[in-house]
Amino acid sequence: MAKDYVPEVVRNKRVILRDYVTGFPKESDMYISFSTMTSKIPENHKGVVLVTNLYLSCDPYMRLRMRNDQDPEFTPFPPGSPITGFGVAQVLDSTHHGFQEGDFVWRTRGWEEYSFIARPERLFKIRHTDVPLSYYAGILGKLFYSQMIFIFFI
Repeated sequence: MAKDYVPEVVRNKRVILRDYVTGFPKESDMYISFSTMTSKIPENHKGVVLVTNLYLSCDPYMRLRMRNDQDPEFTPFPPGSPITGFGVAQVLDSTHHGFQEGDFVWRTRGWEEYSFIARPERLFKIRHTDVPLSYYAGILGKLFYSQMIFIFFI
């Protein structure tokens, strides 16, 4: 990379959980936050991936994570942090050998426009793009995830 290269600074819109929810979630339980970040991974960060999130799911289990219950199966979202859910993203930059710019990936994502992935080995690379990518945030992604859990327990 040339010494005079300056990565673009981009605005990152995020959906933040305001506080734990009682009852049915309302729009006021969340808020939109803006931050800035660079469009390239800093040179000293090795083995990470920067993605732009394309599709994010909104699933019933997320309601359970918005409460402050002590249910070990549903770790609560921390108030003041982005809500997370399944999603499809495209790699913008990578210092990880398994991913390159342009790859489509699927996994749990923060509800934000851009995400740095510190442990990209947990991402699933989407190899079949002959169906709409949005399907991976829904039925295709959840079927795959269910199979992975089933295989883990066998």
